[in-house]
Amino acid sequence: MSPGALWLSKAAIGRDAPDELLVRMPRTTHLHRLLLAPLTVAVFTAAAHPSRVDAQLDLGALQDEAVSWLQEYLRINTVNPPGNETAGAEFFARIFEAEGIEYEMAESAPGRGNIWARIEGGDEPGIVLLHHIDVVPADERFWTTDPLSGDLRGGYLYGRGALDTKTSGILHLAAFLALARTETPLNRDVIFMATADEEAGGFFGAGWLVENRPELFENVGFLLNEGGGGSDVDGTVNFGLEVTQKVPYWLRLTATGEPGHGSRPLISYASTEMIAALERFRLHQFEARVIPAVDVHLSGIADRHPEPWKSRFADMAAHVGDPGVMREFQIYDPGLHALTRNTCSITRFEGSNKINVVSPEVAAEIDCRLLPDQDPDVWLAEVRSVLGPEIEVEVLMGFTPAVSSTDTELYRTVRDVTLEEFPDAGFVPQVVGGFTDSHFFRDLDITSYGYTATATPAEDAGGVHGNDERVTELNVRRGVSMTLRILERFAATRPVLEDR
Repeated sequence: MSPGALWLSKAAIGRDAPDELLVRMPRTTHLHRLLLAPLTVAVFTAAAHPSRVDAQLDLGALQDEAVSWLQEYLRINTVNPPGNETAGAEFFARIFEAEGIEYEMAESAPGRGNIWARIEGGDEPGIVLLHHIDVVPADERFWTTDPLSGDLRGGYLYGRGALDTKTSGILHLAAFLALARTETPLNRDVIFMATADEEAGGFFGAGWLVENRPELFENVGFLLNEGGGGSDVDGTVNFGLEVTQKVPYWLRLTATGEPGHGSRPLISYASTEMIAALERFRLHQFEARVIPAVDVHLSGIADRHPEPWKSRFADMAAHVGDPGVMREFQIYDPGLHALTRNTCSITRFEGSNKINVVSPEVAAEIDCRLLPDQDPDVWLAEVRSVLGPEIEVEVLMGFTPAVSSTDTELYRTVRDVTLEEFPDAGFVPQVVGGFTDSHFFRDLDITSYGYTATATPAEDAGGVHGNDERVTELNVRRGVSMTLRILERFAATRPVLEDR
């Protein structure tokens, strides 16, 4: 794939997408034929209100509001599919109207709402505070509470999106409103943005805004999004700020063969061809290697791990050629292990719709993640050679890689605020195995970081896309203060939290 290009297909986006979207398109037009002008646009212009230049910020009251806002936000059903992010956007719209803050809201498709608001500042490159409104489904049978309850009990707020990423949105909101309420002069624009569809690729959210509203990102130089943050393992806290991520490539595999009745098995048919191909693929190991960003990440966290991993992480490149070590690594930490090679997970199967029918066609879908420096065309050739000529390979989705520099004022500000709050914590630039909407903005040369000002207990990390997703009330309250301090130092020309 050439730089700045995107693969996507009708299967990746949805059944309502036009059939011509089965082609490769340049990044500058990758959504043009899919997402047309907004179906609904709402603009709220604030009425004049008395000056609040001397207003003092009550941080405790703001933290109380944040907890209440998060409870309300978690109760709004924005499960994707279908999304219904407009309901979440309207939640923010009501708050902005009550605060007298101008905002704009647009739907990329019915129910797929996006909302943003801007506090204008000086001429320095602006910063976007981004989070996504949509959440993944939750199976209530395996939760101890309603996934949309927003319950506060035992010091935790429960609900789908508590970690991914409604808490992040509320921390952004609280800090944004603190700047607005105190009318703090800014050296740059600060933009609050909540978008649709990240959990399905972002094509009706961040990607749609980049394509259809590019003027929103003029003179924007920085973006804070999901993807990094803190973990708390038995009182040992580590923070990572995401600067790049593995590149998703979603593939659909198809095999065809002679159909028939299940009572007369054939020597070979579509299902057996697919099973054999997937077994070859399961056994295949992509080359292990340590790219520079991962080397910095692993060496930066080495001191936080026991031996032998402390020594190995300090120079992981010396160990990736040892299959035994790599097997131990995968058992020890599958997430970190995934940063050392291209990976694929076989996730979906489709065959006959009747038990006694041998289908003429079967399919499987695999979720692959490539290292940021991987040439996808070379990798696809390797995949096809393993699967064999009987298997048709279709690219459903693929993004382009990019890395954000750590040599910025924003990186240093986030690091300093974090270490002031957690002086014994580790703080490293981080590579993540998943993907976020940040890639849309890195393609615009906007420095984009993944960071949420929370330290999630290790036992709660499985709630992301899992059961009983929850966030501590302490993390919400502390996160409000930390997020505001980051914006105060990076964007304000005078203190917000201190007496003036």
